[in-house]
Amino acid sequence: MKIFRRVCLVGIVAVSFLWTGMAFAEAIKVGAAINLTGPASSWGKFHAKGQQDYFRYVNEVKGGVAGNKIDMILVDTAYKVPEAVAAVKKFAVQDKVDMIATWGTGEGLAAKPVIQNYKIPTINYSTGWEILEAPIQYMYLPFGSYRLDSEAVLDYIHAIHKGKDAPKVGLLTYNNAYGRSIHKPAKEYAAKKNINIVAIEEFPPKTVDLSTELLRLQKAGAEYLFIQMLPSAIITALRSADRIKYDVPFLGTWTSTDPDFFKMGQGLIKHRLTMQFPGCLPGDNNKGIELMNELIKRYKTVDKFDNAYWEGVVVGSIMERAMIRANEKSKAINSATINSAMESFKNEDFGGLIPAVSYSPANHEASFSGRMVAVNEDGTFTPLTNFYVPGKENVKLIK
Repeated sequence: MKIFRRVCLVGIVAVSFLWTGMAFAEAIKVGAAINLTGPASSWGKFHAKGQQDYFRYVNEVKGGVAGNKIDMILVDTAYKVPEAVAAVKKFAVQDKVDMIATWGTGEGLAAKPVIQNYKIPTINYSTGWEILEAPIQYMYLPFGSYRLDSEAVLDYIHAIHKGKDAPKVGLLTYNNAYGRSIHKPAKEYAAKKNINIVAIEEFPPKTVDLSTELLRLQKAGAEYLFIQMLPSAIITALRSADRIKYDVPFLGTWTSTDPDFFKMGQGLIKHRLTMQFPGCLPGDNNKGIELMNELIKRYKTVDKFDNAYWEGVVVGSIMERAMIRANEKSKAINSATINSAMESFKNEDFGGLIPAVSYSPANHEASFSGRMVAVNEDGTFTPLTNFYVPGKENVKLIK
C-alpha cells in the first residue's frame, strides 16, 4: 500500500510538472535598463509600467509566446550612463537575456558597444538618431527618430506660416545628447524648406529659470520655438515666457508630456503647445487605442491615456512580435533568431498603436511617419494634421 501511494504521489507530481511545462515551456528573458529615480523618472516609471503591463497581458491572456512566458528584469539606471552600461553588462553576462530595452540617448550610445559585443537585439526608448549611426547592428528604435520630429515640426511650421518671409525658428534645448539630437537635423532640413533657424539656446536640465535664454531668442526674432526638453523644463519655459511677455508657439517632440505635466501646467499650457506624436490617441477608431483602453481597464496602472505608458506598451508589443516571428521563422526564440526576425519586418501592422514597422539589415528605424497634435490643459490631445512622411507627403491641416 505504501509503495502504491508513493507511485501515485510521484505520478501526481510528474503530471503537475508536465502541466506547468505545457503552460509555460520556457521563459523568454527581457532586460530593461530604465530611469526610475533620476531626473525625468516620471517618464521612466511609466515606460516600465507600460512594458510590464503588456508582458503581463501577453502571459495572462495570450498564454505567453508559443507557450513561453516573458520575464522582464528591470534595473533602475537613475538617468546615469555608468549605471545603464553596468545593467546591460549584467543582462548579457549574468541574466543571459534574449532582448534588452535601454532608455536615454546617452545611455543607449554608451551601452551600444556592449550590446553589439554580446549580440543582443535592443530597443532604445529615446529615439536619438545618433544611436543608428553605423554600426547599427542589434540597435533598434520603436518608431521614427528625432529626425522625424525635426522634419515633421518644420513641415508643420511651413504649412501654418503666414507671410512672404521665411519662418523664423529658434531652438531651445537641453545641453545634453537628448537635447542636441534635434540640432543637426533641424538645421539641415530648414535649409531645404526655406526656414530660418535664427538662434539655438541650450541649458542644463536642472535650470529653474529660462528667462535669459528666451530673451535671447526673442531678440533674435524667433516666431516659433522648437523645443527638446522633458516636461518639467517645458513648464519652466512656459512660465519664463509669460514673465518676459514672449507669446510664441512652442513645438516639441513626442516626449513633451508625462503624468505630472498637466498638474504643473494648469494656467500655463494654454493653447500654445504642439508636439509631434507618432501613435494612437483617444478618439482614434482603431485596434491600437482599443488595446490601450483594455490595459488601462485591466491593470489600472494609469487612469487614462498617457504618452509614457503608451511607449512602454509599444516597446513591449514590438518585442513580442519579434518573438512570434522568430518562432515562426526559426522554431526557436533567442537573441539570434529574434534579431534575424526583426530585420525581416516588412510593414508589420500594430493596429494603429504606431505606424507600420519595417526593419532591414541596413535600417533599424521602424518607421518615418508622424502627425502634429495640440496639447491641451485638461490632459487631452487634439490631432492637428494627418499622418505624413516629411518631405514626401503633404501636411493636411485638420480644422
